[in-house]
Amino acid sequence: MKNLAWTRPTSCPNANNCPEVAVAPDAVYVRSSLLPDAVAQLTPDEWRDLVSAIRAGEFDV
Repeated sequence: MKNLAWTRPTSCPNANNCPEVAVAPDAVYVRSSLLPDAVAQLTPDEWRDLVSAIRAGEFDV
């Protein structure tokens, strides 16, 4: 995989279990800091849908 600039939430700067995101022109990549080799690739539309669903509370337990 090409070199990506991974970012994580500011609320998780030194933790070992953080979501990390890398945005490329044609895709958005998501991984966990615990498993950095397990990367999910999303289209920009899929990423937008995922973020909208999270903000709407669709995954709240």
